[in-house]
Amino acid sequence: MTSVASSPESERGASRWQALLELLSSMRFAISLLTIICIASVIGTVLKQNEPANNYINQFGPFWAEVFATLKLNSVYSAWWFLLILAFLVISTSLCIARNTPKILSDLKNYKENIREQSLKAFHHKAEGHLNEAPEAAAKRLGALLATGGWKVKLQERDTPAGKGWMLAAKAGAANKIGYIAAHSAIVLVCVGGLLDGDLIVRAQMWFGGKAVYNGGGLIADVPAQYRLSERNPAFRGNLMVAENTASGTAILSQSNGILLQELPFAIELKKFIVEYYSTGMPKLFASDIVIHDKATGEKKEARVEVNHPASFKGINIYQSSFDDGGSSVKLQAVPMAAATQSFEVEGTIGGSTDLSNGNEKLSLEFTGLRVINVENMGGGRGPEGTGVDVRKVDLRSAIDERLGAGHKTTQTKELRNVGPSVSYKLRDAAGQAREYNNYMLPVDAGDGVPVFLLGMRETPSEPYRYLRPPADENGELTGFIRLRAALEAPDLRARAVQRYARKAVDPQRPELTKQLADSAERALGLFAGREEVKGKKVAGLQALADFLEANVPEAERARAGEMFVRILNGTLLELDAVAREQAAAKPLPDDKVQGFMSQAVLALSDAPFYPAPMTFLLKDFTQVQASVFQVARAPGQSVVYLGCALLILGIFAMLYVRDRRLWVWLSPQGEGAQASLALSSNRKTMDVDREFEQLTARLLGRSEKTP
Repeated sequence: MTSVASSPESERGASRWQALLELLSSMRFAISLLTIICIASVIGTVLKQNEPANNYINQFGPFWAEVFATLKLNSVYSAWWFLLILAFLVISTSLCIARNTPKILSDLKNYKENIREQSLKAFHHKAEGHLNEAPEAAAKRLGALLATGGWKVKLQERDTPAGKGWMLAAKAGAANKIGYIAAHSAIVLVCVGGLLDGDLIVRAQMWFGGKAVYNGGGLIADVPAQYRLSERNPAFRGNLMVAENTASGTAILSQSNGILLQELPFAIELKKFIVEYYSTGMPKLFASDIVIHDKATGEKKEARVEVNHPASFKGINIYQSSFDDGGSSVKLQAVPMAAATQSFEVEGTIGGSTDLSNGNEKLSLEFTGLRVINVENMGGGRGPEGTGVDVRKVDLRSAIDERLGAGHKTTQTKELRNVGPSVSYKLRDAAGQAREYNNYMLPVDAGDGVPVFLLGMRETPSEPYRYLRPPADENGELTGFIRLRAALEAPDLRARAVQRYARKAVDPQRPELTKQLADSAERALGLFAGREEVKGKKVAGLQALADFLEANVPEAERARAGEMFVRILNGTLLELDAVAREQAAAKPLPDDKVQGFMSQAVLALSDAPFYPAPMTFLLKDFTQVQASVFQVARAPGQSVVYLGCALLILGIFAMLYVRDRRLWVWLSPQGEGAQASLALSSNRKTMDVDREFEQLTARLLGRSEKTP
């Protein structure tokens, strides 16, 4: 007979595997993984996922954008480390279930009737009593009584020096342990469903199927096959934009460094995009009437897709994700900002562009967006104590936050109003640098009774729009303001306005003051126009006056000097407007419009240098074409996740609200009757257990008695 001894190396290898198995199947390891997944999910919720790299650079800067890209924080749910952690969580929880389920199932079958009589005295809940019947009869009667209360009972006969004794073992609340299995199985199912519905399958096709991310341009039809996923792709989630009266059957799957194209087994034709509104002007319904064309059979199926009410075809769900412009045509009026020259009209399509020239400078006008309805909050107080607009501010978001769509709660009464269409566009120079503009079609009354044009501009997409607010003239046009600004740039017109103002403001009895006032008016108007240097640099607007006073007037006299300068400036600008109108053969400004127009014009002229555009484009006419953005998804793991959620709910309720209880009653012969010893155990010590034990003692022993 031969015996083989195991080597120390094999024993150490076996112990390492055993230790690794213990680690993977331990609850602490699973909880640690779950904590990391929760933290990663928070990051994925706060940080926008799968955005173009330039968006992260614009918002966070090059350093943090590179950090996000390196750690895959811009695509957390598809990052290799996230999927690896999720896989380890599945393995850990599965091992934990495999290790504990046999013990749980064995414990469910075991009544633990072999417990010793002396052991019952060690329980916290215990009682003793005397029954006037034989042990066997008492055991059967008590067992039947417990069975009516939902207990499962097992009887065991034992020999004792005094005769035959009976052990009654009962249990209830076994669903508590089943809840443990259900809750842990739910974690596995949810994770597996998440892996199936994530882009793991898509990435597998990229790793092993020769598919690649596309980051070029051109038409979708011209994209090569290596960037396209098959109709039989078992799991995907992408976006599909369809304009009215057009159809599309290729979805776009956004990736951090480009896109993938997903071919669908059908094409979606958009018949009509529908928007319904409340009486306040806020939208209450977004819906799309579509026709689904089956590519294989030619079958047509009409459907309506609404928010939270998707359509389904061939296992693919179609959700209403958002809406966009489908190629609306617009007619814009180009208004030069620095000179009262002839305006001209430009026509284009949203998403297209056209070339312009500004002297020797070549510009490209890109039509980026059209919004037909802009519902804004125009409510708020009036006057100094109210929430009136500070007209010195150009930033629409902060300047008229309470009136134009503030997102925060306010105690002011809201007055929602549609302020009309708006158009957005980009002006790109020959070097490729572009600024983005957003202009409202109609003048807006911001609360002070003066209608103003809202001309928005921003340098980068991450910035909010800053709005220049020139007043509308008596004809509701921008012509009056542009004419006044052009006159401010003309030295001869400024000189005529200064002389007219000096003659009107000075008493004819004191002609010697005319030249002094004219000099002051010329200085004020020159500073405002940016024609003089202050503190070694050229500035314009009211800031130039403030800098001049700070540099040349003692602090104690600045307030009085400032009031004088502003009064002279307002009077001179009024005369400048009159001179400009006379030169253009335009009618004088009506008396009831003078104060409002000039007050707003002074502020707009002061802010105009911060609107660096040679011309602005006002929306004159448009033909809207709507487009729906659908999210199409094939989610084989959806049913698995739903099952996991159901098991998780049942398991948590079972573990929290079902108590696992064990009851033993030892009946030994004593005279003509039986001596009963009762003990109760529970997996949770609560007041309900104490109350239940008192009730059981009263029912089984005929009295309520607790032995300390």
